[in-house]
Amino acid sequence: MTALVFLLEEPSAQDLLEGLLPRLLPPTVAVQFVVFEGKQDLERNMARRIRGWLAPRTKFVVLRDQDAGDCRDVKARLVERATEAKRPETLVRVACRDLEAWVLGDLAALAQAFERPGIERLAAKAKYRDPDALHHALEEIRHLVGSYQKRDGARRVGVLLDPARSQSRSFRAFCDGVKRLVE
Repeated sequence: MTALVFLLEEPSAQDLLEGLLPRLLPPTVAVQFVVFEGKQDLERNMARRIRGWLAPRTKFVVLRDQDAGDCRDVKARLVERATEAKRPETLVRVACRDLEAWVLGDLAALAQAFERPGIERLAAKAKYRDPDALHHALEEIRHLVGSYQKRDGARRVGVLLDPARSQSRSFRAFCDGVKRLVE
């Protein structure tokens, strides 16, 4: 059995992935999460955690928000850390700008999760066609769903996100990369 270990910067990423991954992965893949206390903690400690992982047939996926950094620089630093850990095959993905952009990339899922059918129609608006470019995705979600909280929202929406419907390129790249990793 193959094991996938996801190294994440925050608990809401685990919440979202727990809903998404059962629909992306075959049941023969075991999933584990290592959640760090923010991006600095992730970058500082990921190589040590990967190096210390002794279970055979384990593959690693690192997911971090871009935030205000340059996407290519963020990814290059994470790839360098994986290489330091002697695991250069580690899949590194950056959520452009942040995980909440993935939620905005599938407004149908957000609408269904919060029983707000009008939200789905907004997908045709210019600002939602490229959610990865939005600098304040969480605030945008809260404008649409005033009660939205990061962890609860990630749990609700994660089970509904559809890569085929998503307008977020970074979300689709993440999903495609994870699927290729277990093929």
